[in-house]
Amino acid sequence: MKAEFHPVSWAVNSNIYEVNLRQYTKEGSFRAFAIHLPRLRDMGVEILWFMPITPISKIKRLGTLGSYYACSDYLSTNPEFGSVEDFKWLVGQAQQLGFKVLIDWVANHTGWDHIWTKEHPEFYRRNIDDEFYDAHGWADVIDLNYDSPELRATMIQAMQFWVETCGIDGFRCDMAMLVPLDFWMEARITLDQIKPLFWLAECEDIVYHEVFDVSYTWKWLHVMESYWKKQTDMQGLSQVLFYYRHQFPSIALRAYFTSNHDENSHSGTEYERIDEATMPFAVFCCLYDGLPLIYSGQELPNKKRLHFFEKDEIDWSQPLLLHDFYKTMLMLRKSNPALSGGDPQRNALILSNTSPEYIFSFIRRYERSEVLVILNLSSDMRSVIITGQTLSGSYRDVFNAEAPDFISGQPLQLKAWDYRVYVK
Repeated sequence: MKAEFHPVSWAVNSNIYEVNLRQYTKEGSFRAFAIHLPRLRDMGVEILWFMPITPISKIKRLGTLGSYYACSDYLSTNPEFGSVEDFKWLVGQAQQLGFKVLIDWVANHTGWDHIWTKEHPEFYRRNIDDEFYDAHGWADVIDLNYDSPELRATMIQAMQFWVETCGIDGFRCDMAMLVPLDFWMEARITLDQIKPLFWLAECEDIVYHEVFDVSYTWKWLHVMESYWKKQTDMQGLSQVLFYYRHQFPSIALRAYFTSNHDENSHSGTEYERIDEATMPFAVFCCLYDGLPLIYSGQELPNKKRLHFFEKDEIDWSQPLLLHDFYKTMLMLRKSNPALSGGDPQRNALILSNTSPEYIFSFIRRYERSEVLVILNLSSDMRSVIITGQTLSGSYRDVFNAEAPDFISGQPLQLKAWDYRVYVK
């Protein structure tokens, strides 16, 4: 009989903040990052996802410092960040403030000088020349062999170490679809017995929701970019959302984002990729069905690409211009029951309007709670009326308490790339 999993109760109205520890502070350490915890808590952040904290292989290392994702030991920490004890301390500090903590788990491959290459070479795949290799051509890593029962058991023991030793609350699983689903099934059954954990998959493979609580929305990221480049239109946006609604399980949680470490470093900041559309799409990602995912520095906003293999510190001396922007939405998600995820009764209802080529409008409802979102996805001022019989009464603007209420059936003026969020 197939196991059935359900998200931990604290996840469904939560949010995720990705921590790039190397670039977060001058020290780039666990203890230095702790200074930011009260600020992030004030912003409404709830789940902290730390990019891999394990040591980085030296053989075939890329750049000076290497990739976090080329692990040399699953049971230790990168000495640049601090010790296991330091991380345990940081987890404790975060949890005392109400955060949950995820670590990034890279199960598909290791670096070339991982301790297993000497102790357990049978854990790795070999090419026709009987050499370690990576099937995707990534130069600094080599593939693990999940045909080996011993590898599977040892990998789960390594994951168990971080749950039991440091008390983490879950895993963000790197390139989850490259690892067999039945391994993740076995890992979750074993590890959830220690404590109920949160499972985030970096993939968009529908079947992986048999195990994972949350998956990525790459299709949405790419269609946002296509929309900005005028390679698609509102119908293209709607088609992706229709696909998500009708193809994924009704209780599946999806992580929506405008940036993350891969996008920022390799493709460009959100301001390079979607420019003026950044703010309305950020509102969408925070308030549509699913969970918002925010990357380190977006609250500034950080408008530079962070080097991936070198030290490239985020400049926190700048004003936090978007702290209150994100705080408003994250607090609203937490307090308004209409915004909980994983419940078909609270799914967004797309609303008709008088400017459907440019205005995207939706409402989320649950019992007496309603959240109305109206986005101008164009470079011109628009006057719009929400049509149909779906709205009644007046709604309060959450970003501007002094603004007049939105009255259903009356026109609303929106500036270029403007956004409005109303509650009833």
